[in-house]
Amino acid sequence: MLADGLKVEPIAVAQRVVSGLYDGIKVTEIDVFLAETAASLATEHPDYAKLAARVMVSSLQKETSGYATATRELSEIGILSSAYVDFVAKNQFALEDMIDYKRDYQFDYFGYKTLERSYLLKVKGVVVERPQDMFMRVAVAVAGDDLEEIRELYDLLSLCYYTHATPTLFNAGCKMQQLSSCFLLAMQEDSINGIYDTLKDCALISKSAGGIGLHIHNIRATGAPIIGTNGVSNGIVPMLKVFNETARYVDQGGGKRKGSFAVYLEPWHADIESFLDLRKNHGKEEFRARDLFLALWVPDLFMERVETDAEWTLFSPHNTKGLSDLYGAEFTQKYQEYERMGLGVKTIKARQLMTQIIESQAETGTPYMLYKDACNEKSNQKNLGTIKSSNLCAEIMEVSTPDETAACNLASLALPKFVTNTGFDFDKLHQVTKVAIKNLDRVIDVNYHPTDKIEKSNHAHRPVGLGIQGLADVFFKMHLPFDSEEALLLNRDIAETMYHASLEASCEIAKQKGTYSSYDGSPISHGQFQFDLWCEQPSSRWDWSQLKHQIAEHGVRNSLLIAQMPTASTAQILGNNEAFEAQTSNIYKRQTLSGEFIIINKYLVSDLEQRGLWTSKIRDAIILNNGSVQGIDAIPGSVWISKIIVR
Repeated sequence: MLADGLKVEPIAVAQRVVSGLYDGIKVTEIDVFLAETAASLATEHPDYAKLAARVMVSSLQKETSGYATATRELSEIGILSSAYVDFVAKNQFALEDMIDYKRDYQFDYFGYKTLERSYLLKVKGVVVERPQDMFMRVAVAVAGDDLEEIRELYDLLSLCYYTHATPTLFNAGCKMQQLSSCFLLAMQEDSINGIYDTLKDCALISKSAGGIGLHIHNIRATGAPIIGTNGVSNGIVPMLKVFNETARYVDQGGGKRKGSFAVYLEPWHADIESFLDLRKNHGKEEFRARDLFLALWVPDLFMERVETDAEWTLFSPHNTKGLSDLYGAEFTQKYQEYERMGLGVKTIKARQLMTQIIESQAETGTPYMLYKDACNEKSNQKNLGTIKSSNLCAEIMEVSTPDETAACNLASLALPKFVTNTGFDFDKLHQVTKVAIKNLDRVIDVNYHPTDKIEKSNHAHRPVGLGIQGLADVFFKMHLPFDSEEALLLNRDIAETMYHASLEASCEIAKQKGTYSSYDGSPISHGQFQFDLWCEQPSSRWDWSQLKHQIAEHGVRNSLLIAQMPTASTAQILGNNEAFEAQTSNIYKRQTLSGEFIIINKYLVSDLEQRGLWTSKIRDAIILNNGSVQGIDAIPGSVWISKIIVR
């Protein structure tokens, strides 16, 4: 029975479905109707969302024939790589024996519909993969020809201990096996050729499901002279409108996700005020680019002048070379030199500009602000040059130049899987982290790179990014308020365990294959770990002295290891709260490309159920209170210790 173990009333669901049937309805349509009916009852209990997913999985398994058949059908339409298809054909029975299709029933409705819309591969618009087939496709594509390592990766993915990022799930095993998530581009040069070459690179990356971070500090400001035509520049806004339309046109993976570009600008650029208006709802359309994400790459000097209410000078980069190449004291010295030379285009109060930034953030949610001095001073890539931007989601700090486009391959650990009846299993977390890092390193070698500049950077520096999802779920399961001292300590212990395991795994790979080629001169080559750069001391949970000794002898394979990405889509699939975020609300609607879904705090429901408090009256009160439990007298403070999370 699909309802086994669930707190649902299947007869009531069936009665609703029967009342809506009509002559000639197909069996598959009945399944969809049944699932949608069950999902609509999710506010009564989260298990209805699980029932809806089970109905859809059951329907999918009746309509599909399994891994080998899916591989053959996808091969016939030319989606899969010949090497992947050949390996599956040679090892069909061994691979099929590893697959456990019962694991398809673990998803909730939101997670399944996310998979169905974008992740499971299709033939002529019809899904032919099951979720387990997708996990096996990723395992085979990433783990290579070692069947035991394929089994290990498949089990960790299918049991939801961790997941690779969306592009890896999209493209693993395909002819265009582009598995990287993040790309950091430099504007080629301040010229028509440079701008449109960069635009082409952005389009190629977006086509392959990559998210883009682009820095444009070197593009001359409005009114700056153009020597070649004896004219003046129109500035960055008309140029960014072209990038905006490219992001709209070249979506990720052919309609699977919207194209996403983040544009980074330093606040001394003379077009900064127009930049801040790009996403606003009012104003002339010719000065708006609402599909771009905006970000500021902020020097400490700007914040110091905000603090002291001092003047701030805006420059055009065409005659103030080098500002974006410098950080810290060197930037301050050069900036003040240009001020003394009278090269400024405009001078305003730093607080006035900061007010404009805050107003833009309040209205549009952007720009997000990253601090370039801290980013560069604490980067393990500081030996390679100046980092001039982050990526789309601001979790990656890498050097990008006209000759090298930085990329990063991502995965995230599903932290709720490591909660046990007695606490948190740090040993298991350490073990899974090492497996994830080794597989992320393999991704670099099997990856398709949309441009030569990406391949050059990825192989030279071998960055990977391992993050988390479901931290809030961990706190819920362990009954820890989000802002409690216990939660803060647990968060630190989790991060410390991940960092130690990541370094240990990277060192083990380096012992076999050598360090990344730009390793010499990096902070870690001098024995400086991240906590050293931050002047922090780790706990005694792990043996850091021994690890430092091993790395001093063998080095590491990867220049970057930890990255806290948002996990927006993969957390939906696994049914976790995103990344390290708190629960959005206890009951709310989530609108995505897969549809509109009701999200309910399953931990709150469970706790209230145990005390006989999950009633229609309580449920309606929470909905009326916009998902908050505060102010509801029937829920005493002693019942839900974590209710302070959602106010």
